[in-house]
Amino acid sequence: MARFDGKVALITGGASGMGRATCVRLTSEGCRVFALDINPSGLEETAAIVKDAGGTIETRACDVSSRAECFEAVDACVATFGRLDVLANVAGVLRLVHSLEMTEEDWNMVLGVNLSGPFFLSQAALPHLFETGGNIVNVASNAGFMGQSYAAAYCSSKAGIINLTRALAVEFFKKDIRVNAVAPGGTETQMMRGVSVPKDADVRLMLRATVPRPASPPEDIAAAIAYLASDDAKSIHGAILSVDNGMTAG
Repeated sequence: MARFDGKVALITGGASGMGRATCVRLTSEGCRVFALDINPSGLEETAAIVKDAGGTIETRACDVSSRAECFEAVDACVATFGRLDVLANVAGVLRLVHSLEMTEEDWNMVLGVNLSGPFFLSQAALPHLFETGGNIVNVASNAGFMGQSYAAAYCSSKAGIINLTRALAVEFFKKDIRVNAVAPGGTETQMMRGVSVPKDADVRLMLRATVPRPASPPEDIAAAIAYLASDDAKSIHGAILSVDNGMTAG
C-alpha cells in the first residue's frame, strides 16, 4: 500500500517501541518521516532500519517536555520536507511509585513528556496541518480510562491526552484537519520491559489492570496509528480507538 505517498509525518518516540514501529510502518507506505526522541543512538538505529528498507527518514534529538524544542523541531521538519501532514505523538514515559512517595521531579517529568509535549507539538504543528488538511494522532492508554495502582501520574497524563484530543477536535471542527488518539493496553515495548515495581507493591491490585491475553507487539499499535492517520479514516474525528485486547471492555 502507498497511502502516504507525498506526505510527511512527524513522529515522537522514534527511538524504540511504538514510535519506531510507527516510523517503519508509515515509511513503508510512502511517507517521509521526521522522527524525534531524546535518545540519539536509538534514532540512528531506527533510521538505519527505515533506510535499509528503502524509506525516507530524518531524525532530531528533542526533549518534548520543552515547548521551545517542540517548536524548533516542527520548524526543522517543515524546513527539511516542505510540509507536514501527520503529527503522531507517540513518546511516553511511565513511573510506578507509591503515590505518597512520588517526587515533584518525577510527576513533572511524566506529565511533561506524556501531556505537555503533545500539546506543545500540536500548537506548533496545527498551522502547517491547516495548510495540508492533515491530522494528529495521539497515543493515550487504557490507563486514561481506568485507575491503576502506583501509576497516578501516568493515569493522569493519559486521561489528559484523551480529553486534549477531544478538546482540539471540537475547537477545530471548522478546519480541514482531524484529531484522534489510540489507547493501547499492555504492549511489548522497552518502556514496559524497563519499568520497576515499587517496593512492597500489592500484586493483587496490579493484576486488576491485566487481561488473559498476551501483550500486543508495537507493530499492532503502529497499524492503528497508520489507519487513523490515513485517508481510510477520513470520517473519524475526535475518536479514541482502544487497542487493548479488551482490557477496558468491562
